[in-house]
Amino acid sequence: MNFLLDGLNEAQKKVVLRKDGPLLVLAGAGSGKTKSISHRIAYLVAQGVAPEKILAITFTNKAANEMKERIFSLLKRLEAEILPVPENFDDPPGSKQPGGTSKFSGTGKHPFISTFHTLGVYILRRSGEKVGAPKNFSILDKDESLSLVKEALKELSIDPKQFQPNKMQSIISREKGDLMDWETYSNEAGSDFYPSMIARIWKKYEELLAAQKALDFDDLVSKVVFLLKKDETARNYYQNLWDYIIIDEYQDTNKSQYELSKLLSARHKNICAIGDMDQSIYGFRGADFRNIINFERDFPNLVSIALEENYRSTQNILEAAAKVIEKNKVRKAKGLYTKNVKGAEISLFEAMGENEEAEFVIHKIKEVLASGVSPSDVAVLFRANFQSRVFEEMCLKHGVPYQMLGVQFYERKEVKDVFAYLRAAANRQDLLSIKRIINVPPRGLGKVSIANKFAGKKLPPAAEKKFQEFMDLLDSINKAGLSKKTSEVVAFVLRETGMEKFLEEGDGIDQERLENVKELVSIATKYDHCDPPEGTDKMLEDAALMSAQDSMDMSGQAKKETIRLMTVHAAKGLEFKNVFIAGLEEGLFPHSGFGDRSGERDEEERRLFYVAVTRAKEKLWLSFSVIRTVFGSKQMNMPSRFLSDIPDHLYKMEQFKFQPEDVIRYE
Repeated sequence: MNFLLDGLNEAQKKVVLRKDGPLLVLAGAGSGKTKSISHRIAYLVAQGVAPEKILAITFTNKAANEMKERIFSLLKRLEAEILPVPENFDDPPGSKQPGGTSKFSGTGKHPFISTFHTLGVYILRRSGEKVGAPKNFSILDKDESLSLVKEALKELSIDPKQFQPNKMQSIISREKGDLMDWETYSNEAGSDFYPSMIARIWKKYEELLAAQKALDFDDLVSKVVFLLKKDETARNYYQNLWDYIIIDEYQDTNKSQYELSKLLSARHKNICAIGDMDQSIYGFRGADFRNIINFERDFPNLVSIALEENYRSTQNILEAAAKVIEKNKVRKAKGLYTKNVKGAEISLFEAMGENEEAEFVIHKIKEVLASGVSPSDVAVLFRANFQSRVFEEMCLKHGVPYQMLGVQFYERKEVKDVFAYLRAAANRQDLLSIKRIINVPPRGLGKVSIANKFAGKKLPPAAEKKFQEFMDLLDSINKAGLSKKTSEVVAFVLRETGMEKFLEEGDGIDQERLENVKELVSIATKYDHCDPPEGTDKMLEDAALMSAQDSMDMSGQAKKETIRLMTVHAAKGLEFKNVFIAGLEEGLFPHSGFGDRSGERDEEERRLFYVAVTRAKEKLWLSFSVIRTVFGSKQMNMPSRFLSDIPDHLYKMEQFKFQPEDVIRYE
């Protein structure tokens, strides 16, 4: 059992050894928090805690799966030394379990390790009917949710120009995250025109969700909180289900996630929260880094431990990050340090324009790759998605393989079409899915015929026959789903719907789409161990809960060695040997408009830059452009204020000679 403490520093050992009572872990960037959490869970089991009594929650499936892999390895070793292994623990990661993608998460004889939303699905599937969540509910992604908002506006005859669907969706999402329901919102709105109109839209939106037996992403947590507050039986059951609760990235919790954490841990109070206020960058999603401060208020007898040794970055990179973040006033200061080498100086490049900046970055990347560095060890980070275009163009121009993180495999049209068939076959109330694929591939049902059918009007005999054939097709898919393995069901959909043949006969783009849906069959094999229809249901559920990072390795492109292009938000939790941070200009990074709420959003921008810097392990490049084209017009820029926070001795200015054909001239 001593091996569980081997290789840990003194602070990490304290995290592992503290068994009972509330524990707050302030984990600095690169301080080995995942290792500490994994060893803590294994140590709890070694101390006699039943594995199934442990719940661990993090924010992405990628992070949850990494944690599962580590814990699986530790418990296997623990078994060999002192413990009988929990039932089925010799199964490989990826085998059957409820509530996650590895065998050892769920509520069998193994820890439950998942995201907040996966946990919410698990609870609502079993106990959610009292809060309007049918057992076989569909989960709507952001685009599908937006479609329902648009439908609500249409049914209410509300002008979408005055009440923009995207904005309405954002307001509803924020309010749900703050544990507001439409009725309470409506009562508080009173007769005020704008809020009362939002309440009407929200009410209609909820009616459309209910009609389709669907929940949106925010419901997956908020409805669990409502359930546990409302239903004493459910509350007692889930409070007794887990004796020890561990929550990662606590600074990223919103109100509903925070309340769920409190409710689940209220009985035993063996809750461990791990977080870093300096890495709180999701305020726009409703995350509140002050939940770490509130944790101390809600659990007054807690023990607080700081993980301050950084194992990731060189001394130069870490010192630069520390100098930047110390300017923030609202934070819990940490003495982050490293025993790593001093490392190379940080490079800073001043470009005349965004094309010149991109040329410099890609030129340096080619030098790095030529030195033997793997492309996957290189990342280009930027503040806004629009900045990716010029880097993608330069990568293509210079033959540098790249992947733009954020273009998710599960968001591709052809993949969503397959999922729509599976969802519609299982849930005939899912009109969004039915409307999506009723004419995919084309089967001669025009928009007018489809609209008339769903309006209850009688169709001409030919159209009625085609519609009935479509419904018979859904019946056959549903029947297959009840008897076949998941991969066989997906292959059945491709074959019987005609999608496979249609794409085979198409153009180059269709060939790429065909490759993607065939890749989906391969992905589906991971669920073949599940009994039908559990495997298909689980695949749909996992896909709905995927983040950009989770889907990073789901496409064929990701199987190649590529550099990564991504926003800083998407890079959270990742690390690379070589990191380029581009567009460090006032108004872009920090982003314009971040000067309200008494400087709170200014501080979040600084935290965002801190996160960007601490992604780098060995070498960091910073760049900015004097002139940048934004919305079609060129504008002059001042260097980001963050650059002036980095001491002069930590960086060097880069010079770069362009070939004549590469020089960008500005009028």
